[in-house]
Amino acid sequence: MAFNHFPHVYEPIEVGSMTVKNRIQFSPIVSNHAGYRDGKLGNELFEFAMGQARTGCGLVTIGSTPVDFDEGRDFYACMSVTTDDDIPPLGLLAREFHKIDCRLSVELTHGGQWAADVLPDDKRAYVPSILDGMDPSRFIEIGRSEMDIVIQHHVDAIERCKKAGLDMVMVHLAHGNLLSSFMSPHWNQRTDEYGGSFENRVRLPLEVLAAAREATGGDIPIEIRLVGNEWIDNGMPFEERVEFLKLAEPYIDMVLVSAGTLRAPIALCKNMPGYYVEPMLNTKYSKALKEACPSLAVSVCGGISTLEQAEHIIESGEADIVAMAKALMADGDYVNKGLRGQEDEIRPCLRCMYCMKGCLVGSHLEGCAVNPIMGWEYRGTKLIPTTKPRKVMVVGAGPGGMEATRVLAERGYEVVLYDKAQQMGGRLPEASALSFKDGFRRYLKWAQDQTAKCGATVKLGVEVTPEVVRAEDPDVLILATGAELIEPPIPGLDKPFVHDVVEVDRGGAEIGQRVVVCGGGLSGMECALGLAMEGKEVTVVDQLPEDEFARDLVFFLKQMLDLYSEQNHVAKRGNCVVQEVVDGGVVVRNQGGETETIPADTVITAFGVRPNACMIEELSSIVPETYVIGDAKEPGVIGDAINQAYWLCRDLA
Repeated sequence: MAFNHFPHVYEPIEVGSMTVKNRIQFSPIVSNHAGYRDGKLGNELFEFAMGQARTGCGLVTIGSTPVDFDEGRDFYACMSVTTDDDIPPLGLLAREFHKIDCRLSVELTHGGQWAADVLPDDKRAYVPSILDGMDPSRFIEIGRSEMDIVIQHHVDAIERCKKAGLDMVMVHLAHGNLLSSFMSPHWNQRTDEYGGSFENRVRLPLEVLAAAREATGGDIPIEIRLVGNEWIDNGMPFEERVEFLKLAEPYIDMVLVSAGTLRAPIALCKNMPGYYVEPMLNTKYSKALKEACPSLAVSVCGGISTLEQAEHIIESGEADIVAMAKALMADGDYVNKGLRGQEDEIRPCLRCMYCMKGCLVGSHLEGCAVNPIMGWEYRGTKLIPTTKPRKVMVVGAGPGGMEATRVLAERGYEVVLYDKAQQMGGRLPEASALSFKDGFRRYLKWAQDQTAKCGATVKLGVEVTPEVVRAEDPDVLILATGAELIEPPIPGLDKPFVHDVVEVDRGGAEIGQRVVVCGGGLSGMECALGLAMEGKEVTVVDQLPEDEFARDLVFFLKQMLDLYSEQNHVAKRGNCVVQEVVDGGVVVRNQGGETETIPADTVITAFGVRPNACMIEELSSIVPETYVIGDAKEPGVIGDAINQAYWLCRDLA
């Protein structure tokens, strides 16, 4: 304990009858590792959950565990606690958790309206009210008898959790699911005793909590999940949430404060905040709830990525516990490193939402941008030392090249890393320059430091030619040379008020008030957002339709980029081709063949990147075993390069 620099984070806490060894909770997430048809806890989920516990956190809450698997789940492959057959594997998991002094809980939920996305066609999702836009063939207003069934399902699930030896249960009252939608005037337009007034709207959630407390008998604590702000029109006012928590206080021991719902863009952004969204966004709500109900342990989540942030939150009284997910997914030893005073060794989270891409296609979590093994724990988390310590030459010290170098060095290969620049990082220095990309800057420093001391030979400031490769004479050649900016032959790009996006992002250009960004890819859109946040009048032009700007971003982050661009008045001009840059503006041609000049004091080129095909062809013909990764293979995001590098080098013979 003497080594860590975060005394409040590593102080134990009593929650009801449970002692938690520190103040870090692994926030509930749905990894989709359970059985697709039955929600069974098999090896894939078992190993993922153990990976969560091995981070060193004090408490893991397995996310979105439905009390009714047939009618109440909101994900296809979430874990079931709906039959007695679910008890033995859950009990085995609990015993393994306890061996490493980690507490285990589950987030009990009824998906309500969100269940419609996974229900078979012959079933309808329960909702408090059928609203305009809800298809009556997909939704049905829940009746009193069905409410009793929902209450009993919570009781049955809790009794199974007790038998399995779990330490706590959470009742999910947030994000627009069945119980939370009863509390919200937005979703609940009933006229019976369960709708209308505040007292009526909270009646069913309180009935569930009272039954839950009776079912636990006080043997294990009860936590609830509650939002501070729904971020939707006519949502439940925060003042009512405070009053609800006071009414719920006799039945519960802990509350986790989050935000948003899963539908409207702003609500989705606040619910799963990426790097455009402000950090620690829910602490003002958690602080107010903590002050209103001092007997409860209050946990808070939402854009919390560092131990410094966690320490501040707890020390300042904004919460008792800090719930993190993506930061712990980025480094599987996160909390342990902090305990040992090795916080500089923690692999930083980018908050880039790369981890969510698999869930959109019905798969399990399948890799973090900076931690490729996340989601694949069942394949083994240890790198296997090579039995053939061959020499590997890596060309390009960007994110992929640095990852390849570290993995190969750890496996025992002789690694030589080359880059023509004087520092490692590739395009990451400019990609991390914008104000809202602080996680990228932390990762850049971490990757540079870790690569420098991994045992590989690093040669910077060297242009790699065929002669250099032949002189090194490697057994394996890995080309991670990145990509170069596309410079189309458009008249006027040589004018003094025209700058490329790299120069602008790094602060190397003077920018006028009216700006036209040529290119609606990720770099162009983020540059535009950064300038708009500084008060510039920005227009982005691309030949793609406007809804396809930054189309390579994972859905959740693209939603945020689109929303924040709109809020900062970034103008988009899709289906337009840049014809020429003239004094005072950019000439574009639309689909109808008409031309116009968009006024501009500054023009920024962001036409994208492409691999240097000639160089790759020249170098790849020298060594028989040559691999091309990252942008050198196909332009993508940082997570693509790192994940390709990791799996190539993990499996290299």
